[in-house]
Amino acid sequence: MQASAAIIESQGGKFILDTVDIEDPRDGEVLVKIAAAGMCHTDLSVRDQYMPTPLPAVLGHEGAGVVEKVGRGVTAVKPGDKVVLSFSYCGTCPSCMKGHQAYCPSLFPLNFLGRRLDGSTPIRRNGEEVNACFFGQSSFATYSIANESNCVKVSDSSPIELLGPLGCGIQTGAGTVFNALQPPPGSSIAIFGVGSVGLSAVMAAKSSGCLKIIAVDRNPTRLKLARELGATDIIDATNTNAQETIIGLTGGGADYAIDTTAIPQVLRSAVDSTHTMGETAVVGGARLGTEFSLDMNNMLFGRKLRGVVEGSSTPQVFIPQLIAMREAGLFPFERLCSFYDFDQINQAVEDTEISGNAIKAILKM
Repeated sequence: MQASAAIIESQGGKFILDTVDIEDPRDGEVLVKIAAAGMCHTDLSVRDQYMPTPLPAVLGHEGAGVVEKVGRGVTAVKPGDKVVLSFSYCGTCPSCMKGHQAYCPSLFPLNFLGRRLDGSTPIRRNGEEVNACFFGQSSFATYSIANESNCVKVSDSSPIELLGPLGCGIQTGAGTVFNALQPPPGSSIAIFGVGSVGLSAVMAAKSSGCLKIIAVDRNPTRLKLARELGATDIIDATNTNAQETIIGLTGGGADYAIDTTAIPQVLRSAVDSTHTMGETAVVGGARLGTEFSLDMNNMLFGRKLRGVVEGSSTPQVFIPQLIAMREAGLFPFERLCSFYDFDQINQAVEDTEISGNAIKAILKM
């Protein structure tokens, strides 16, 4: 069948809308009519080739829509179901079987190589193959071939155009708090970078009962929103030493810190802003090969650093929980979202990474 897709042709280029041909779903696959898809920093990292997904490619990995057709063996969803598309995982390895799908050893090939594991792609343009299968979905298109493991069924009454970002960015921020760090009530937490991931962490920290929630950024508008969403303190790092300020606000250092920026110097500040026995989570995706340094003696005093992928979540469990929290008024992630028509995709990019006017851009198909 034919679909409209946004294609990145070359490193650093603009998205080009074009007509493509999409295969029918194979065994274990699902054809989804995309209603909307969120834009994530990872899409732009691949555009810039910080991640090695080959180009030209159809990106997009925060899709949501309605199941159109299923391949043989699919039982989790059926035609007509509303679904949120998240990351792809094998489902059979020891990590997946233990409920750690975000740490599946096949996560990289399933999500970043632009192909099925057999080397094929479901998308062609003018008879030529186009790299796809991005996060098992490539949802910057009006139709997507997803894997059954990507699909999270949601209720028929769900506002499907809003829910796509739960599949990655919002899940990552909230899950880092709820699933990975699990701060007990009364804890202090510093969150470095309050884009969609960081602001989701702010809301999760508030719901967790954190007593001190410190948001660090250079964007005054985002810091203001962080305050409205639950941050008890905000730090504009443009002209303030965040590390010293956090140590002062917490009486010796935060219990927890999260770095969403993927900037080595910021990660170092996050770790150094925690007290002895403090724990820092690094969630930002940096250019492959990026290194950072820490003071080894500082780490000896019980400080911990952990990497977190996709909020350490099982999407089929965690995404419905986030939807329920939103419906209860406890997780108003819609306040992060700005909507764009699909043909405004390059404007959405500009508003996301240049002006900063969009925190979470969502493309309506």
